[in-house]
Amino acid sequence: MHNKPFSQACENNKQPIWTVLQRVFSSTKNVLEIGSGTGQHATYFAVNLPHLIWQTSDLAANHTGIQAWLSECDAPNLKAPVIFQLGQDNWPDGIFDAVFTANSTHIMQPNEAKLMMEQVGMNLPKRGVFCQYGPFNINGQYTSHSNRDFDQYLKEQGCGGIRSIEELQGWAVNLDLIEKVKMPANNMLLVWRKQTLK
Repeated sequence: MHNKPFSQACENNKQPIWTVLQRVFSSTKNVLEIGSGTGQHATYFAVNLPHLIWQTSDLAANHTGIQAWLSECDAPNLKAPVIFQLGQDNWPDGIFDAVFTANSTHIMQPNEAKLMMEQVGMNLPKRGVFCQYGPFNINGQYTSHSNRDFDQYLKEQGCGGIRSIEELQGWAVNLDLIEKVKMPANNMLLVWRKQTLK
């Protein structure tokens, strides 16, 4: 199918992300991806992590593009997107023991990012894993000049902007941040685990 949406960033980061996911999702069965975007990550991870059922989700406006990628991917473990916008839609049906999101937190408004941290923690089972990829600040400070410039651009576009890890920790419900993995292009993969006692 022609005219599939394409993200060069997804193409660049999918393999480094997969390296972490194959380890932290090794005992996982069902993953909900929040903000599947183009669908590139979903198709790559579903093929290369065949033990997982990968459920895509996004705003309705992005479903055609996601379906275009899914239609060319012969992976029985890859599920068609469901409509999900934080603050608008209920948590998707299904039992998910892991959640993945990439390059979505800085697009969301602060109240949406806060809702995500709350809802992921409330809906994951004990010891469930949440992997969150993107640029993040540390103690309110940018980790690079390029991230500072990117954040200014995001805010000019009406996006919420780059969030501080400590801010996310303050918003998180029943989630412990267990790893901060440095990734290419001044990004990080945050690995959160649902607390076992609450």
